[in-house]
Amino acid sequence: MDISVVIPLFNEDESLTELTSWIERVMDTHHFSYEIIMIDDGSNDGSWQKIEELAEKNSHIKAIKFRRNYGKSAALHCGFQAAQGDVVITMDADMQDSPDEIPELYRMVTEEDYDLVSGWKKKRFDPLSKTIPTKLFNATARKFSGIRLHDFNCGLKAYKNRVIKNIEVYGEMHRYIPIIAKQAGFTRIGEKIVQHRARKYGVTKFGGLNRFINGVLDLLSITFITRFAKKPMHLFGAIGTLLFIIGFCAAAWIGIEKLYCITHDIRARLVTDNPYFYISLVCMILGTQLFLAGFVAELVSRSATDRNVYLIEKEIGQK
Repeated sequence: MDISVVIPLFNEDESLTELTSWIERVMDTHHFSYEIIMIDDGSNDGSWQKIEELAEKNSHIKAIKFRRNYGKSAALHCGFQAAQGDVVITMDADMQDSPDEIPELYRMVTEEDYDLVSGWKKKRFDPLSKTIPTKLFNATARKFSGIRLHDFNCGLKAYKNRVIKNIEVYGEMHRYIPIIAKQAGFTRIGEKIVQHRARKYGVTKFGGLNRFINGVLDLLSITFITRFAKKPMHLFGAIGTLLFIIGFCAAAWIGIEKLYCITHDIRARLVTDNPYFYISLVCMILGTQLFLAGFVAELVSRSATDRNVYLIEKEIGQK
């Protein structure tokens, strides 16, 4: 199979007929073998009923319905598990991504040998309340990751099949799939300017400022996880040891000063009157706690189980 199109959706019943017809037209024009995998993330409108109707008419359509809303990352994870195509294309269901971009994305992956190609919506039709936080988020992500992408969170992306089979997407980490892929060893990451279409159906599911704040927190999380998830003791242990040494040295200095004063009959303050005593005490306590936290995290990381377990209510076309 040439292409798997993975579409996560939540309350998008109005756009599904037009979207699937457009994808089908593009695939038939370019003679691709393909599948369309829709993941209904707990919609409470008529999305699943619409998917069932479309699947009866088009055998290329497969679908998964979550029992409740888990989020976009969960939907992508299950879609990736089900995908069989040599190239996997992800796109949103709100018609803001154009299926006409699929052939060129496919070419870049197969002919230019990119592991991942991310869309860049250079000209956007979103309000400033959404575009400004998005620009700040992307600038922060570029700085942290070293990946020169303009639009990390663009829903329109193309992957080699082996990429999506070797990465884990959970929580809200769909924003950082390029970073996750890079950490997994897939470094050929490209970018393509894609069309951003004005929203035709429904309303946005993501807020502007909220997206930026959550995005930065998730970026810190993914940076920590990719560097220290398998070796948390290297971080907590190092910081804890450093703080303990600083505190111990400060306490030793205070003790030596006290002994010097006693030896030379110099009137000295009580140890507890010295502010450095409390600073050294806090450093030693914090150092010990961080060291123990690293030790516990090391034990947890070695016995961690799969995080991606979701309740699936219905499936269409899944083996």
